[in-house]
Amino acid sequence: MDISETIKTRRSVRTFDDTPLSEDHIGQLKRFIPTITNPYNIPVEFILLEKDKYGLSSPVISGEHMYVAAKVRPVPHSEEAFGYAFEHLVLFAWSLGIGTTWIGGTFKRELFENAAGLGTDERMYCASPLGYPAKKMSVKEITMRTAIQADKRRPVSELFFENSFSEPLKECDSELMKAIEAVRLAPSAVNKQPWRVVKCENAFHFYVKHSRGFIGERTGDLQKIDVGIALNHFMLLTDGSLTVQDPGISAPDGTEYVATVTL
Repeated sequence: MDISETIKTRRSVRTFDDTPLSEDHIGQLKRFIPTITNPYNIPVEFILLEKDKYGLSSPVISGEHMYVAAKVRPVPHSEEAFGYAFEHLVLFAWSLGIGTTWIGGTFKRELFENAAGLGTDERMYCASPLGYPAKKMSVKEITMRTAIQADKRRPVSELFFENSFSEPLKECDSELMKAIEAVRLAPSAVNKQPWRVVKCENAFHFYVKHSRGFIGERTGDLQKIDVGIALNHFMLLTDGSLTVQDPGISAPDGTEYVATVTL
């Protein structure tokens, strides 16, 4: 798939056309899932779930027939690994014409966890419907997208910095700007866009700017999952390696170091 184009065109879908996924598409998803990795090397297990078989639903979703869930052990950096891996599947699905949307709270969690066979030492941070987008969004979906300004993103100057948080990032070469734009376009819980990135020569230090209400025992830290999504976009478009070693840059209150990608 054309990663850059897929990231640009992909949107969250909450209104589906009530058509089950084709056997061909289900087969392609099943073949792709075992190839998904993450730079933390933390196993993330995916499970395709039939809606009717398990009685699954979400009040913000309509017309779906299938969901995908994933589970991971809650070890350090499991949220970032989960976000990275799950977004890889989301992008592949979109390249096939299959819509998704991240759901972390707007569903009966216990039903989904039981359907996924969640162990006591595992977490299912998020799930997503899988289906073909309807030609028209429902009124409920339009209302939700309007409320969170789903089609808007912060400018690069608010997300990317150079050497410190006091200096917005200067212009970069075109290929690097594609990766930066891909990060800017990444989806996030209620469109908070919590990632902040400080460039120091060829190192890009990723941080999370915390907001209240995004951490739970079963959901983990949803905003670190968001940073995992952003890392996925950035690393898919660059030849970088990930490490976790705090560079000691003075950060604003509520802003926590997450990882470094070195090109």
